[in-house]
Amino acid sequence: MIFSEINEAKKYNNTKLAIGIFKGVTSFILLFLFVLFGYSYKLEKLLVHYIPNDYLRLISFTVILGLASSILFFPLNYYSEYYLERKYNLSNQSFGKWIWENLKEALVGAAIGLPLLIIFYFILKTYNNYWWLPFGIIMFFFSVLLAQIVPILILPLFYKITPIENEDLKNRIIELGRAANLKVENVFKFDMSKNTKKGNAAFTGLGKTKRILLGDTLLNNFSNDEIETVIAHEMGHYKKKHIVKNIILGTIFSFLIFYLIAKLYEATINFFGFNSILEISALPVLVLWGSIIGLVLTPLSNYISRKFEYEADEYAVTSTNKKEVFINTLIKLTEQNLGDKEPHPLIEWFFYSHPSIKNRIAALNKIN
Repeated sequence: MIFSEINEAKKYNNTKLAIGIFKGVTSFILLFLFVLFGYSYKLEKLLVHYIPNDYLRLISFTVILGLASSILFFPLNYYSEYYLERKYNLSNQSFGKWIWENLKEALVGAAIGLPLLIIFYFILKTYNNYWWLPFGIIMFFFSVLLAQIVPILILPLFYKITPIENEDLKNRIIELGRAANLKVENVFKFDMSKNTKKGNAAFTGLGKTKRILLGDTLLNNFSNDEIETVIAHEMGHYKKKHIVKNIILGTIFSFLIFYLIAKLYEATINFFGFNSILEISALPVLVLWGSIIGLVLTPLSNYISRKFEYEADEYAVTSTNKKEVFINTLIKLTEQNLGDKEPHPLIEWFFYSHPSIKNRIAALNKIN
């Protein structure tokens, strides 16, 4: 029975990973060919006849590519996000609800992304090859703003969020916050079960919008002691200043990535047959270079993330003095979420932002 569960978890995770890799590689190749063979240029020229305004034409160009990508990859998305989740008994969604949730994500993404796209193009036209610096500054402030509004404006669009009713658990969490020098005014639950059987908890927001969020799938399947250790782990991220460190590191990475993209974009624009970096049809080249740089930096960013997770695990144990409870909770969460307990080391090194349960337990057992 145990071997069967392990085998199922591996098949599930390996299938999801293979689909993700295939989709990423295929997207890159298709976009590369779309630009190389002049289809991007032809699309822009077609739009010029109907849309004289640069910004409206950029939006139309982007929406067309987005819709084409959604249609092209719909079968893969359906198989990975809906069929597999149902097959492995992880989903509570009907097909209609799955479509609706994806539509909401697309609309929210457009509401956030399209204004940023307009800002980017304005900066590109204003500063030309030096666009990376002002855009990096704007993205820093935007990321801070987004972190503040996500818990109060965006998450409620997807979940019903209410204060938890378990007073004992609430008091424990408030006490954990006090020990971490974090004022916890309230703890919330969200109806994660409307979509999935997986369990999760999160510490979101900045400043006055800080929220501790517990999925109802966690509250319904775990004891107060177990949930306490999960929250202690989340508190560990705050206590170890991981949120601030992530903002600093994210800013550094953003400026570095934008700078490299700008230089590579400028250097290769003629190769693709374009005369100016301002041509809308040339902008997919930015995406191509961003994809390559992001891929190269993935192992480093995941290494840093795993390091932070180990530190938060240690804090969860030292702050609650419940090492065995925490270990058992991690095992239960992994089983509930059908996680791969022992992925291949290379896969973990490159793709995993969290350590495998095997490595987490090994690190926890070294704590006295």
